[in-house]
Amino acid sequence: MMQSRSAFEVKRLKPLFSCILIWVGFLCLVWLMFVAYYSFQIIETLSPNTPLHPKTIILLAGQSNVSGRGGVVNGTWEGVVPPECGPNPSILRLSAALRWEEAREPLHRDIDVDKTCGVGPGMAFSNSVLERDSGVGVIGLVPCAVGGTNISEWRRSSRLYNQLISRARAAVRGGGLIRAVLWYQGETDTIDLDNANLYKSRLEEFFTDVRSDLMSPMLPVILVALASGEGPYVDIIRKAQMEIEVPNVRIVDAMGLQLQPDELHLTTAAQVRLGPMLADAFLKITAPLPVQSSNAAKRFNNFFLGSFLSSIFFWDHFSSWFK
Repeated sequence: MMQSRSAFEVKRLKPLFSCILIWVGFLCLVWLMFVAYYSFQIIETLSPNTPLHPKTIILLAGQSNVSGRGGVVNGTWEGVVPPECGPNPSILRLSAALRWEEAREPLHRDIDVDKTCGVGPGMAFSNSVLERDSGVGVIGLVPCAVGGTNISEWRRSSRLYNQLISRARAAVRGGGLIRAVLWYQGETDTIDLDNANLYKSRLEEFFTDVRSDLMSPMLPVILVALASGEGPYVDIIRKAQMEIEVPNVRIVDAMGLQLQPDELHLTTAAQVRLGPMLADAFLKITAPLPVQSSNAAKRFNNFFLGSFLSSIFFWDHFSSWFK
């Protein structure tokens, strides 16, 4: 008697449960459509192919000749920007506040804050790359150089090293790929003989640590060999740079480029020449460029597919109770 009564109750409530299931399924579908729409909006905003975020990210590190002293006279920048170093909507700069903005000289104005910055090689490099290969997409420059620093100040866990790694990680949060490190440093290490003799091993350790912490074991490095130095051991540093034993490092020799009256810093004209030299090395060391992808898009696609399949399972499993 009880069994027949229970069967009668289930039969009587079956239309109600079916109606509830239909509404639940409909609401799940609406919810998925809502999530899909806004997720795609977010992904589009963060896509490395849009002007809001770079596709090709370049780290600029070292000391004053990469942060730029071109046009700086008696502690004042003259403000002259050659056409080769002019702004371009396809060249961005990561500010000290970790925000992407259109890049303009001086690139290191809020990074190398204890010295007056002028024209460096970053803009001439970027414009030259874009002229020859538009496939690199929007370039994002990440200034990290600080004038007057020796290689020991860039060792792992130091302030400069930690700043470099944190800025590099911030640069890729919305997409894009770190394609190279432009490294120009060593002038300060020419002062002391012991430091000069240890330079090669310290530099190799630095490159290895950066690649490890950025999880990019073959990250291309474009190393500028010195054109000048603060001390008498320039030849020792240059020899160490030329004989670097780390794979995927390309040397660009700055020797012979025009120096300012201080015989230490490159002139604006020299930076304009150095930029295309760096671009030559970059285009050789990174070609062919791999297809870029968005991790956010992949995660969303997996989420959407999982949610969709779960909804099908839910509908099939519970609707079978009333068949």
